[in-house]
Amino acid sequence: MHNDRKKVAGALLIVLVFLFLGCSGKRNPPAPPVKLVVAYPEYQKNAELSIVQEKIKEMALRKIGVELALMPIPRSDWTIQTDLLIANRTPVDLMTGGTLPFMKLSARILEGKLKPLDELLKEYGAGVVSAMDAEFLAAGRFQGKQFIVPTVRDFASSYSLLMRGDILREAGIKPGSIRNLDDVETVLIKVKKAKPDIVPLIPYYALSTVMDGLQTWDKLGGTIGELPHFGDGTLVINIYETEEYRDLLRRLHRWYRAGLIHPDAATNKTTWFDQMKTGSAFAVITASKPGFDSQQSLLAGREMVSAELIPPFSTTDNVIKFGWTMPATGEHPLEAMKLLSLLYSDAEFFTLLTCGIEGRHYVRTADGFIDFPPGLNSKTVAYSYVGTSWLFGNQFLGPVFKGDPATIWRDTADFNRRAIKSKALGFVFDETPVKETVAACKKTLVRYLPGLENGVLNPDIVLPEFLSALTTAGSDKIIAEKQRQLNVWLEGTADR
Repeated sequence: MHNDRKKVAGALLIVLVFLFLGCSGKRNPPAPPVKLVVAYPEYQKNAELSIVQEKIKEMALRKIGVELALMPIPRSDWTIQTDLLIANRTPVDLMTGGTLPFMKLSARILEGKLKPLDELLKEYGAGVVSAMDAEFLAAGRFQGKQFIVPTVRDFASSYSLLMRGDILREAGIKPGSIRNLDDVETVLIKVKKAKPDIVPLIPYYALSTVMDGLQTWDKLGGTIGELPHFGDGTLVINIYETEEYRDLLRRLHRWYRAGLIHPDAATNKTTWFDQMKTGSAFAVITASKPGFDSQQSLLAGREMVSAELIPPFSTTDNVIKFGWTMPATGEHPLEAMKLLSLLYSDAEFFTLLTCGIEGRHYVRTADGFIDFPPGLNSKTVAYSYVGTSWLFGNQFLGPVFKGDPATIWRDTADFNRRAIKSKALGFVFDETPVKETVAACKKTLVRYLPGLENGVLNPDIVLPEFLSALTTAGSDKIIAEKQRQLNVWLEGTADR
């Protein structure tokens, strides 16, 4: 009897083995890898995107088991094209976002078009979380939820006078001697006398203002209502009503009348670097950061040298100007977060995406930098996001381009750490309750600021008119709503 049971058990074991082998022999093929679609603005066309994309697909498949499809969208078409993608419910798993107006971050959050990322970050975003200080990551929270992950780059702005090096040397001017606006005025007058055919000072952006580079306040999302003095307090004010602002306008008007500012500054559409290339201008005042001089020299086609006037400070707009969001239409949030984690933690992957294929799109120099291959430059190379690597993840993972300081990423990290941080860092203003009032005030700003902030108009005459127009447009209503929302946000941060 005992032997019979053993025989039965043995037979059953043989049957099970055969069943297992039979099933394994007829096993279904593995499911195809998840396909992730990643959309981002492209500032320059890359002719060999398809070649690099094949390499990126291979690497993403090997590292995290997904198939990656890049979707570059021309910067000029970004708003329209991404609106269409979302409206048509096109599956896009990751999309560049930010506080710049063309990205419509707050509107898309409020309309429910973006996924919250909190749980995904907790479970699969270790590479993201470890790449930046918690307070910078938290700047991407809106109404208590994380909707955007900032890319790791400069999280602050200092403001500097950026000047042509050749004229500085001719005039015997030491950049280190320029520390404030009185020093700037002395330099501009000296250049005007020595080079009467050159405009001493122009705005950094076409159709912008010289004042753009002289601000020491947190705009809290723009339009109207600011925190003065690097955001060192929490009382929202109208900065245009302050003595500080009036005095700056008077100084600019004096400079304009003395011929120190471009006579057509309010309407000129020529870029600053084109004016530098043609030799028609000397300097701009603009936001700056580590490695700034070498980067701006490449743009201008000549040596540019800066002198810091305002120390670095950090606001929400600085931190989440660029970052990553997940559209609600995305079908693979888990895998998308794994990809984000890779972008923030894997130097090999980040370098392939931003620099292309070594030997074909970039070369490594003997002293540890990268450069374009012989005979190529930023305009002729067939693939490169070197100039816009800040779009893609952790910029500190990337190689250093020849011409930049070898320590640029360490310097930038130090720059972020020493920046004065606004008390509203992380606050995002929801303009929905005052949407019509915001639109009315924007029209008033567009009407008056180009003339006032480029020194063209006399502030003693025009500033009172401007302030009256803002009041009529409803500026007090916006300031009150900003203050209310800021107070609620501050109470919430105190509870965390």
